[in-house]
Amino acid sequence: MRPDLRIILFLFCFISFIDIVNGGRVGAGTKAGGGKTNGQKQGASPPKQSGGTFDVKSYGAKGDGRNDDSKAFTAAWKAACGSSGTVKLVVPKGTFLLGPVKFVGPCKTVDSITVQMQGFLKATSDLSRYGSSDDWIEFGWVEGLTLTGGGTFDGQGAASWPFNKCPSTAKCKLLPTNVKFVQMTNTVVKGLTSLNSKFFHIAVLDCKNFKASGIRISAPGNSPNTDGIHLERNTDVSISQSVIGTGDDCISVGQGNSDISITGVSCGPGHGISVGSLGKYKDEGDVTGLVVKDCTLTGTMNGIRIKTWANSPDTSVASNMTFEDIVMNNVANPIIIDQTYCPYTTCASMAPSRVKLSDIFFKNIRGTSSSPVAVTLECSKGIPCQNVNLHDVHLDLTSGGTVAKSACNYVEAKYSGTQIPPPCTAIVTKS
Repeated sequence: MRPDLRIILFLFCFISFIDIVNGGRVGAGTKAGGGKTNGQKQGASPPKQSGGTFDVKSYGAKGDGRNDDSKAFTAAWKAACGSSGTVKLVVPKGTFLLGPVKFVGPCKTVDSITVQMQGFLKATSDLSRYGSSDDWIEFGWVEGLTLTGGGTFDGQGAASWPFNKCPSTAKCKLLPTNVKFVQMTNTVVKGLTSLNSKFFHIAVLDCKNFKASGIRISAPGNSPNTDGIHLERNTDVSISQSVIGTGDDCISVGQGNSDISITGVSCGPGHGISVGSLGKYKDEGDVTGLVVKDCTLTGTMNGIRIKTWANSPDTSVASNMTFEDIVMNNVANPIIIDQTYCPYTTCASMAPSRVKLSDIFFKNIRGTSSSPVAVTLECSKGIPCQNVNLHDVHLDLTSGGTVAKSACNYVEAKYSGTQIPPPCTAIVTKS
């Protein structure tokens, strides 16, 4: 009997040892008193998903064009942004009706996030849904975002355009922008379409290293304030190989921008490619290091335009800007500097603009002008333009016959190579 006793004692000790190792657990995944379940404290959140793909349909999106999918998009983004590593958010093919949606960070443990936007997104036309917000889709405070996939953002703006009073009065409520990027870093946007925005199509604000290519933007030529891409307070922005036709500026480079490259853009209809308007508000940032190259403008109300407000409340600078290899097809005002800009019927004061323009280069600008004056350099009487250079400019009148004209005021201009129209004969500088 003694051997049996030793076996019993051994089994008792072994069972006690296992119980100690398991921390009092009866079995993995089974709760016992105040112990753990699968290694987690009771009531703790499950661990974050590492990387992976997040499909908006997995979060309840219908994609039928009738049901509002805003909550599903928000939930999918929240899960993706709260993940870690390399993440993909998928919007599959389908028509998704959306109210205002914000894709905002920071996504603290995400290395990079790709939004694969293959669907057709439709904005609600009910303006009350937007409240005080001035955007429909917003991406903000995210690093390493890629937005791609060939999808479309349809702002359904036609129903809202009659409510836009901004073209006639300074005190107006802004309608929602289709897609806005705010304080983004290392962003890539490619192969997407924006249609019929209520206000701006795309706005890029306070971003660093923003690259956009293969963008298609479309709205009627009479749609108000539907700027294609508006830039403000950015550093290192590239826009390339894109087609923009809209009711306002195809691209507008606002205040506070530096190191901006615009290449291979087709513009028309619209108001052209513009710097400005500048000098409307106090404490505006300078604009430096702009290159616009290899672009074609067709049937636009302006070509390359620099516009600053008269009666600027503060001083600022726009300098080191180059416009090169630009084709104008039946364009009004192909080259225009306008430092008396005022889009309203009347302005409070016509004091000279306080925006200083300098080191501006127009190179190899060619094509046809629909306006008798093809080159206008209308600078500020208070701060005349300095070092404006025109090299190889050839702009014929669309109508044929007589030669186009140029007009200049308060500018220090230099000419070289071909000059059609002929240079201004009376260049007035500040006395």
